[in-house]
Amino acid sequence: MVRDIRGLKPRLGAGAFLRTPSRAEPALQGRDRRGFTLIEVLVALAIGALVVLLAHQLFATVVNRGRTLLAARQSLDRTMNARRWLAATFLSLDVGMESAGGFDGRVDRMAFAAWQRTADGWFERRRITLAREGDRLVAAVTPGAPVALMDDVDDVAFDYLLEPGAEARWVREWVSPVSAPIAVRLRVARTGCGMGDAGCGVDTLLLLIKERG
Repeated sequence: MVRDIRGLKPRLGAGAFLRTPSRAEPALQGRDRRGFTLIEVLVALAIGALVVLLAHQLFATVVNRGRTLLAARQSLDRTMNARRWLAATFLSLDVGMESAGGFDGRVDRMAFAAWQRTADGWFERRRITLAREGDRLVAAVTPGAPVALMDDVDDVAFDYLLEPGAEARWVREWVSPVSAPIAVRLRVARTGCGMGDAGCGVDTLLLLIKERG
């Protein structure tokens, strides 16, 4: 009698076990299951720290440049306001009146009376003295608070126009109880640059007087 052995499984020997193939094995066999090494972690941290450092330096540079531009803008605004103040003050100069006093112009300072606008919008006659105090050009206003016109000043010099024209005559002093010069030339030497030093730039302002008393 012949048995039909189709569909029958062969008998397993002793110690043998039935192993079912897993569908995930082919994928796991080709995958690198290692983690990050210590060197890779250190390199990543170093790159991150470098990026943060560069970003901080860039931000600090931008902030410093902004501060420098702001300081330069403020200095320019102050210089322009000082020139406007001087121009307006000399155009409102008053001399010859008994209550105004005379014009006292020296080489390194000058004093005169001028009409100044008050906080209430009125104009009052004030006595003004221009001179260098320390490293600043200061206008002392009486009565009133002093006005700092320029910083980093090493020296100042005043000249007074006696006669206009092609052959203008300038004098070093003008002291008169009843008259004022036609114009005043103000020369300012900055810190570290004396008035007579060669190669040093000196700021020169020409201040016109509206009427000659």
